[in-house]
Order: sequence, then C-alpha cells, then structure tokens
Amino acid sequence: MNDWNFSPVMFQIGPFQAHWYGFMYALGFAIGYLYLLFSKRGKQLNAAERDSLVLYVILGVVLGGRIGYILIYNLAYYVANPEKLLAVWEGGMSFHGGLIGVAIAVWLFRKKYKKTYLQIGDIICSIAPVGLFFAKIGNFINAELY
Repeated sequence: MNDWNFSPVMFQIGPFQAHWYGFMYALGFAIGYLYLLFSKRGKQLNAAERDSLVLYVILGVVLGGRIGYILIYNLAYYVANPEKLLAVWEGGMSFHGGLIGVAIAVWLFRKKYKKTYLQIGDIICSIAPVGLFFAKIGNFINAELY
C-alpha cells in the first residue's frame, strides 16, 4: 500500500517547476564539492584540478544517467519521440548510466591531468556516498522507493 503524499515539486513560479529530485542532486554535488575543498584527499589536487574534476563528474552523472536511461529502459520511446531526449524534468535517470558516465569522466580527467587511477579513485570513492545518499532521498520523495 502506497500512502506517500509528498509532492515531488519543491516550488513553482509560473510554468517553471523546481523538483526535489533535482535539488537533491544539486545538494549532493555542492556537499561533495565542499568535501573536496576541505578534505585531505581534496588537497591532493590544485584548485583548477578540483574544479575540473567536479565539472567532469557532474557531466558524467547527468549525461551518463540520462543516456543510460534512454538506452536501457525506454529506447523505442525516444527513437519515436526524439524531441523528448533532453526532457529530464519528465524523469529518466539511470544509476547504471551515471556510474558508466562517471567512470568515463574519471578516465578523461585522469588522462588530461596525468593522475593515477588510485589518486582519483580515492577521491571519488570518498565523495560518491554523499551523492548517492541525496539521490536516494530524491527517489524517496518521488515515491520511487517506499
């Protein structure tokens, strides 16, 4: 029985709707960035490298999550409706795609900045649980997990 009655919309101004799920992603990214700024692990990178790593990871999560959802769960729909490919506000992110996207982002970052997998993996593994925690809170608010 599903008695969850929490709106997934945080607030609305005219046609614009801010969703809790997106806010949770932003909160996870922000807290992860703060951790990176102030942690011993984050100090292994200079300021430009830290900023770049955060950008790479955000793009990996968002693009990978969306592309993964499209390919794994609903390819036929998006082939028939290509105008909906970027309509993330209608839902559609995949953990599997996000994981692959972050792996690709870390690989690209590592190649560009000449870092080892252990250096970057240590940093990513210490921040990832924060992002996953907030993403799952967003899933719960959307009544995807109860």
